[in-house]
Amino acid sequence: MKNRILLVDDNEDFLAEIETSLASRGFNIIGKATDGETAVQLINSLSPDIVVLDLVMPKMDGFSVLEKIDRQKVRTLVLSALSQDTFIAKAAMLGADYYMVKPCSPDSLAARLKDLASVSPAEKPQARAQSVRTANKSLDEKITNIFITVGIPAHIKGYQFLREAIKMAIDNPDIINSITKRLYPEVAERFDTSPSKVERAIRHAIEVAWNRGKIENINSLFGVRVYNHNEKPTNGEFIALVADKMLLEAL
Repeated sequence: MKNRILLVDDNEDFLAEIETSLASRGFNIIGKATDGETAVQLINSLSPDIVVLDLVMPKMDGFSVLEKIDRQKVRTLVLSALSQDTFIAKAAMLGADYYMVKPCSPDSLAARLKDLASVSPAEKPQARAQSVRTANKSLDEKITNIFITVGIPAHIKGYQFLREAIKMAIDNPDIINSITKRLYPEVAERFDTSPSKVERAIRHAIEVAWNRGKIENINSLFGVRVYNHNEKPTNGEFIALVADKMLLEAL
């Protein structure tokens, strides 16, 4: 039997988007809720196997929902824009199985749901709680450390766009072959902007790094002498380099 999934988020457009995305991938969506109180009622009445849960909601927040449900009967995937360690740790303490930071790719969300579907709600709760603390945090930290090393400042728009593009390339390496048709448009959609602005902002972020003259750091990071001061990688080359480095480190 397919795992029965309940979606909980106060953004109705986002709910509709992920419902369509997951349903097209074969997931069984049995209901939706836009506030915490309704979520608890539906969990009690529908008995879903997995709940995809936002944290910031009206009437009752996601933390309160986690406190009220039976963690032995339902698995929970927190999907929130809150990325601070304190929130991740609190969700883990309250029994969340996974914690993902918005925006995330549909493929990445589907992969985590498949992971949850493969275990029972009561299986290894301490190990699962540890995975909540580290899964998304470690990836974001690694990308942030790379940006610091190469000299990409956090205040420019290209920083966020570039980080999201790298995460997408890690989740789906083939997307780098469709950078203008898929990668830029998908990043743009998540940040409510245009593909052309995404492309320009990422190009600017890479140019800032090169203008700061940290070429030796860049070559050291990748382990080979890839570039010099007179040549810069294309957007796609830089995204692919960082994504490949992180995939190799994960092996």
